[in-house]
Amino acid sequence: MSVGLQGMTAFAETVRQGSFAAAARELGLSPSAVAKSVARLEADLGLRLLHRTTREVSLTSDGHGVYERCRGIVEAIDALRAQAEGVRGEPSGTLRINAPVTWGKKVLVPLLAQLAARHPKLALDVALTDRYVDLVGEGFDAVVRVGMLRDSSLVARTFGRQELIVVGSPRYLAANGRPASPAALAAHRCLVFRMPTSGRPRPWEFRVDGRPLSLAPATRVTMNDGEALVLAAVEHLGLLQVPAYMAEDEIRTGKLVEVMKSCRPPAMPLSLVYPSSRQMTPRLAVLVAALTGVKRTRPRG
Repeated sequence: MSVGLQGMTAFAETVRQGSFAAAARELGLSPSAVAKSVARLEADLGLRLLHRTTREVSLTSDGHGVYERCRGIVEAIDALRAQAEGVRGEPSGTLRINAPVTWGKKVLVPLLAQLAARHPKLALDVALTDRYVDLVGEGFDAVVRVGMLRDSSLVARTFGRQELIVVGSPRYLAANGRPASPAALAAHRCLVFRMPTSGRPRPWEFRVDGRPLSLAPATRVTMNDGEALVLAAVEHLGLLQVPAYMAEDEIRTGKLVEVMKSCRPPAMPLSLVYPSSRQMTPRLAVLVAALTGVKRTRPRG
């Protein structure tokens, strides 16, 4: 059996990019050359690694395990090459990252713009979605996740905290009063986020007398987009529980006001999650360093 680096590189990049054509562009080869390299790897291993369609590829059950190993080998060799060339720490190639939509727009994109300006050899492939992606299967270098983590086989670096706050417009509060406790929400109009993973409304979370409290407020308005909900609150439609960073600008300009501050739930961790590897690639290392410097955003006032 002869498993070559070329085949492992072609396979790992095909998984990362999602197709032979995209992998070929990244590697500077033809799509047929990439496909043949992957086919030779499959023949050498005696395993089918990819499901192939006319437009895309996906990992087989055998392919998942082989991909993690190939990826680690390719990244370790890339790091050794960089060190040998005297450019260790200079990131290059494509950094594929996934993050929640609104957090990605408000925090990640400006951060990545700074990285791109400092590192001209670095390319960015960013997927913003609120669904729970398969980091390895979908070929991401890293994903940003909120809350407790499920992926025990992955590496997680906590870099911040996300606060949940309840806000309303001054006009709405003047007309309907300011709730002092979660029990008072029964007398208010509440705006609710529909979770993309389950399709169900997201419960509101609180801490009352040191104990956690979760409730599902009655609502006439449910949306699947956090920014749209913030706009609805600005337009006086009701109260909204939202991550603090989403409403920071509106709080600063006086369009929204936080209520029930004493009932905030414990802050949820923000983590960068990536596959376990002995040698972190330079492009991932600069992202980790940059996120570590991100300050937790709090509403003013």
